[in-house]
Amino acid sequence: MQTKLSVDLKRDLGIISGLSMVVGTVIGSGIFFKQASVLEMAGGQTQGLLAWGLGGIITLAAGLTIAEVGSRIPKAGGLYSYIDGIYGHLMGFLTGWSQVVVYAPAVIASIGGYAAHLTANFLGLDLIWARWIGVGYICFVMGLNLLGNRIAAGFAVLTTAVKMIPIIILIVYGLFFGRVDAVGETVTQVTATPGGSFGMAVLATLFAYDGWVLVANIRDEMKNPKRDLPLSIVFGVLLILLSYLGVTYGVYRVLPAQEIVNLKDNAVFAVVKSAFGLLGGRIMSLIIIISMLGTMNGKMVAFPRMAYNMSKDGLFPNYLKNLSTKSFVPAQATITIALMAILIAAFTDSADLLSNLAIFTIWIFYVLAFIGVFILRYRQKNMQLKIDFKTPLFPITPLIGIFGGTFVVGSTLITDFKGAMASIIMVLVGIPVYYYYSNKQKHMK
Repeated sequence: MQTKLSVDLKRDLGIISGLSMVVGTVIGSGIFFKQASVLEMAGGQTQGLLAWGLGGIITLAAGLTIAEVGSRIPKAGGLYSYIDGIYGHLMGFLTGWSQVVVYAPAVIASIGGYAAHLTANFLGLDLIWARWIGVGYICFVMGLNLLGNRIAAGFAVLTTAVKMIPIIILIVYGLFFGRVDAVGETVTQVTATPGGSFGMAVLATLFAYDGWVLVANIRDEMKNPKRDLPLSIVFGVLLILLSYLGVTYGVYRVLPAQEIVNLKDNAVFAVVKSAFGLLGGRIMSLIIIISMLGTMNGKMVAFPRMAYNMSKDGLFPNYLKNLSTKSFVPAQATITIALMAILIAAFTDSADLLSNLAIFTIWIFYVLAFIGVFILRYRQKNMQLKIDFKTPLFPITPLIGIFGGTFVVGSTLITDFKGAMASIIMVLVGIPVYYYYSNKQKHMK
């Protein structure tokens, strides 16, 4: 291993890799498992479709806004670099801290756990083995990422293609073979005691859309980041929006609303079984496992790049900025995050709790980034800058993103105040860490 002085990040990723990163990181298991809960909370099929659509529109507005922020702050590091450039080093550090130290290992361990439980059921193994299967999956994905960009990007493209197969099947089967009125059933037909509200249904879909911003972390490894980064975000989110709406409509066309709610997490499996029998259900399980490994791969690609950039800025331990001389990837950052994920997966059952708490804080930083586009336009108005992408329908588009993000933050505060406070405390713990590294830099000068 050598440092950045000897080797640099390799620019060998194109638009297909960027799109696969966006789609692969977002589409995991949510679209397959959340149909019943979103329908029940929304109160009916029409409202369910509207919830998925509104969540997608908010996400698209967020993506269009971040694409301009990225054009105005053309740095690697993703959200960390954007917040740092808009609000200063402390806020930037807290953004990276909450994602790299808390969210990244927890969400990787959580995805590994879901995939491992499905694998144990698929193979007929005792669930006692699931924990170690999850550890094995984390090691596997870490190994892929240590081999180089092309290997990780190729795996992203492959898993994205695989996970699109059931999505296309569900859409086509629902459209041409479904016999249920997909927009006709109301909440009185779904359940006598509604399980939520339309607002909470939208909130659930926003979490299912989350993860697209991580593509910004690989900016310095794109062949043409000025063109490919905004295109990856915009077209990736559009593809996800159409996929989610299509799957939802397809499921609604095949199964009555009451049956979807009764089946809970198994609604999509029921559609596949009706089309292809028990074999179809097993194939679906296998595809979802592959899908989740693709999502884990996207996280493993993105978060070490953030740690690498924070280390280069003197805000994380120096060894994290070391690159492999063979594969030109931030190998030590990748290994470190993977080891933290393995510890969580092997010795605790709190990965879901940690990742859910961290998602709340990430949305706070999202909102700050959306507001940042107004700040940057004002700050740079007299500068002779070539901006490669500007948010269309400004200021309406960023305002939609701000509204959506504020809704996520506010809803979480109302529904899980203790959890939200725990999230904020986890972020505030980073303040003394920031000042430690900041003072260390001053003494070195």
